[in-house]
Amino acid sequence: MKNSLPNPPLLATRISATVSTGFTATTADGKQARLAIVDEDGNVIEVGDNVAWAAWRVCVEVQENFWQGQGHLIVHTGPPTEQQAIEKAA
Repeated sequence: MKNSLPNPPLLATRISATVSTGFTATTADGKQARLAIVDEDGNVIEVGDNVAWAAWRVCVEVQENFWQGQGHLIVHTGPPTEQQAIEKAA
């Protein structure tokens, strides 16, 4: 399955993962980096450990659902109504 996915080279960063630590990002020269969500205009929307753990959780959950044959191949970090409530509060 992994051979069917793109494997683009990252020139300035490295991403690794383990089951117990989730995603880890570093610069090409080994300095610690952080994962971020960036919108189409290049604005950083959210950054840090919560982004990395949310991404990791979604990856693990969708894989587990696939293995269990549940058919839930899309996993979200939270229900859509949660995001709507946040937007209304802002």
